[in-house]
Amino acid sequence: MTFYARLAAAGLILAAMGAGACSPEAEKKAAPPAPAAAAIPDIHAFRIGALEATALRDGELVFRASDRETSPWADVDGVTALLTAAGQADGQVHLPIQPLLVRDGDRVVLIDSGAGGQMGTEGKLLASLRAAGVEPGQVTDVLISHAHGDHVGGLAGADGRLTFPNAVIRMSEAEWDYARAGAAEAGAGPLLAAITPRVETFAPGAQVTPSIKAAPLAGHTPGHSGFEIVSGADRLLYIGDALHSSLISVQRPELVNGWDSDSAAAIRTRQILLDRGASGSLRIYGVHFPFPGIGRFQRRDDGFVWAPEDQAAP
Repeated sequence: MTFYARLAAAGLILAAMGAGACSPEAEKKAAPPAPAAAAIPDIHAFRIGALEATALRDGELVFRASDRETSPWADVDGVTALLTAAGQADGQVHLPIQPLLVRDGDRVVLIDSGAGGQMGTEGKLLASLRAAGVEPGQVTDVLISHAHGDHVGGLAGADGRLTFPNAVIRMSEAEWDYARAGAAEAGAGPLLAAITPRVETFAPGAQVTPSIKAAPLAGHTPGHSGFEIVSGADRLLYIGDALHSSLISVQRPELVNGWDSDSAAAIRTRQILLDRGASGSLRIYGVHFPFPGIGRFQRRDDGFVWAPEDQAAP
């Protein structure tokens, strides 16, 4: 299981903000706070037809676009130019991590498990999950897009205990083979041992829950899978790491990404997804796109752009 070792050094520096003291008189005049106000920025509830879904903030990967040691894109000049044109003067690539919660009938489904506080991230997933009204023991299914650390790192704690003790962990057969083959080299043996009794594999294109179907997205890892969530006439495609950046991957899908195991296949997948998404106005969930990661691909001139969904929409 590949944990991007160099990214661990590119973590965020967080500032703690304490509550200021106030006088009794000020307390009398102050309006009572909204329930769970502090947690609101880390969750975003929305609907997929009749299904309830929630984007859950876990953390963020950050690295300099010009740093060839950490950036997966070899064309650092091209990437830096894209960031500058988009108004990101700091030259940093920001890749949020937001697993997706879906309530599918009597199933409580979590898609990917975040980084578990590794790789310089904040490890907010469990707090976000609870802010959405779900305890870890209530999760029935964890669907894994692929076995990289920012997607499986949250499956078990440092003590080796399963984070979601009652959940079945589902991933594609090819991805499970890939995970087992690389676990020892990546130092992920304890994580592998913890999750093995709970893992169930699926074939490409399998129906993994009543409303969620696996969608093979070739190139990133040998068994990389997206998930298509359907309710009535509404559908949403969770794209995993088929596209990492809402700017770089969307506007320059042909760029080689060093995190992909099969670059040619990954480029084809990006191009197909962009074309399909724009042609069909398909609703997309980008786990590494700006929070909450919901939107659509749109054609622009001779390429594509990311159009985030209006967060104020019902």
